[in-house]
Amino acid sequence: MSRFSNVAHYQDFSELLKILDSSGGYYNIDKIKDAYSFAEKAHGDQRRVSGIPYILHPTSVACIVAELGLDADSICGALLHDVVEDTPVMLGEIKKRFGGDVAKLIDGVTKISKIPYSTKEQQQAENIRKMLIAMADDIRVIIIKLADRLHNMRTMDCMPEQKRRDKSVENMQVFAPIAHRLGIKTIKEELEDRSLEYLDPIGYKEIEDALLMNEEGRKKFIESIKVQLTEKTKDTIPNVYISGRVKSINSIYRKTIMRNQSINDIFDVFAVRVIVDNVSDCYNVLGVVHDIFKPIPNRFKDYISMPKPNMYQSLHTTVLDKNAIPFEVQIRTWEMHYTAEYGIAAHWKYKLGMNGKGTVNDEKLSQNIQRVKNMILEQLEEEDATDIARNIRNDFAENSVYVFTPKGDVMSLPKGSTPIDLAYLVHTQVGHRMVGAKINGKIVPIDHELKTGEICEIITHKEEHPNRAWLDICKTASAKSKIRQWFKHEKRDENIAEGKLMIEREFRRQGMNLTEEEYPEFFKNITIKRQYNTLDDFYAAVGYGGVQLWKIMPRLKEEYQKTYAVGIENITVPKVPEKRKKASSGVVIEGTDDVLVKLSNCCNPLPGDEIIGYITRGYGVSIHKRDCTNVPKDLSKCEEPQRWVSAHWESTTGEGFRSTLQIIANDRTGLLADVTIQLSNMHIFIHTLNSRELKDGRAVVTVTIDIAGRDHLRGVISRLSDINGIEEIKRL
Repeated sequence: MSRFSNVAHYQDFSELLKILDSSGGYYNIDKIKDAYSFAEKAHGDQRRVSGIPYILHPTSVACIVAELGLDADSICGALLHDVVEDTPVMLGEIKKRFGGDVAKLIDGVTKISKIPYSTKEQQQAENIRKMLIAMADDIRVIIIKLADRLHNMRTMDCMPEQKRRDKSVENMQVFAPIAHRLGIKTIKEELEDRSLEYLDPIGYKEIEDALLMNEEGRKKFIESIKVQLTEKTKDTIPNVYISGRVKSINSIYRKTIMRNQSINDIFDVFAVRVIVDNVSDCYNVLGVVHDIFKPIPNRFKDYISMPKPNMYQSLHTTVLDKNAIPFEVQIRTWEMHYTAEYGIAAHWKYKLGMNGKGTVNDEKLSQNIQRVKNMILEQLEEEDATDIARNIRNDFAENSVYVFTPKGDVMSLPKGSTPIDLAYLVHTQVGHRMVGAKINGKIVPIDHELKTGEICEIITHKEEHPNRAWLDICKTASAKSKIRQWFKHEKRDENIAEGKLMIEREFRRQGMNLTEEEYPEFFKNITIKRQYNTLDDFYAAVGYGGVQLWKIMPRLKEEYQKTYAVGIENITVPKVPEKRKKASSGVVIEGTDDVLVKLSNCCNPLPGDEIIGYITRGYGVSIHKRDCTNVPKDLSKCEEPQRWVSAHWESTTGEGFRSTLQIIANDRTGLLADVTIQLSNMHIFIHTLNSRELKDGRAVVTVTIDIAGRDHLRGVISRLSDINGIEEIKRL
């Protein structure tokens, strides 16, 4: 018995009419019938791979769209969505017969199949880009596309195995996250479950069998819970509706097989859902639940006062029955229930009229549609289309953190976000002028990973501007896009110089030698393909991050080999850049040239310091300052003098040595902000910044920063000493 055996794979037009008739909404049935007749005639004798008449696919997609409650134009768009692509019919004919809205929806859903791309990944990315462009214009486009993809997955058994797996991966990475962000739970969960069935059929079957095995016992258990809740609420809370729910197979899979847990270890495999008329009744039911059953600590979530980004609202609590069996209870109103099931589609469902209880907050739905559109537009700012799918996985993902602003507003961000992401989420100018952040009142590094429940305050200064290093720190596409846009518009000359320098440096590293006169001709084809008017435009795009050099270097190398053929077969292509790393030690050990070198944390030596090495067991050579307290003054008298070796700094060393300073100053308002601003003005990367009060009215500020060497550190200390009230600065 399959989990989806109750879902018809193909539905004909008569079933579509039944869905529309039972919905209680008003539809232009004549227009829908005309669209069906037009599609049936256009597709003619076409058949699906399975041999089924093709027209049954668009009618099935239209049934899914109708079940979600979309309007007549959307249903017409679903019926006609393959006509332009797969038949001789032109878009203009659709527009003339069915109107501009239907034509626009069909154009948005139509796949790009005739444009040549260099890679399959790029083709997929460009398809997603067009889909998002159409989606930003009209959100119904993506809902029809999701319905189309869902029906394709319902009928995927006849396709080759590799195609099934490719589509399933695409669902997990792109379409399911979009469905989640739109709040369309029914489509999200079925897409994930059907994709998992093809990606890991053994794991899927194991979970499905376990659920079916316990089905009879689960029904009895849920029925007993319903009886107890009904008995306790019938005299005090009106119109209480109770039902059972089983967790999706993909959700169980993520918690069991991927974490090596048993299905019995999951508290919310099945749950009881309680639906009431208003919010106050939700909290009243919660009291009854906790009165009857024992709540499990730290398993209560109030999504009513703090809704999820996709508008989801409910009270969640996990409790134990008298036999110590854990189960989850979800409590919500009817409005919350329809929004949880249909998400953004509820906007149209309620406009058409709904045979349900409660009324919808249409203004709230409209605001959320606009927020989603804004997020989509930010994805499209990416100049490299292959970044879009990754951004969707990050920004639309299910795992979110909820952070408070000092004013008490709740901000939702993808897991792994930093204060930079929050600053740009609050407002673009807050992000641009950020100089630091406080978590729960304490200064933190700007790469601090935000956690749910933290209160984050952004420190700003009106004279500040973004730092290029932020692009490697922030998580969200929105923040990255706004940083790049600032550099694109405000620092063009600097971007050109930076981009040209980056290209020349990478070319030298790869052994690709061009004269100043050869660069314009070499880049001519590339700039035309990427629609840059001049070479300076291309340099600027590299400089502000719109073009990522590591991505285009394989093609540049290939072009260079074709044009100049200078025997550079062994050139290595740069790897994807990783997050900021410490630079190499820049230390020479006398007597050897191939040994692991580690700078000691006890004294943090810097270029310019007199140093000495100590041979450790299994960890290479540890480098100390010569005057470090851990280095014997007289090596000849120490226990193992042979383990101390001579060392000196290379003449040129890398950037990014870590150094910690202790600052003693008169305690005053704005001290930390002044220190942060001064370091930011010098483009110094701050790892940690902490402070504490002294009893005599002074304060101690401890800051760990990246500097290039001892001379650089002297300059930093000199600049910090100019800050009002600072008495002493020493290196730890």
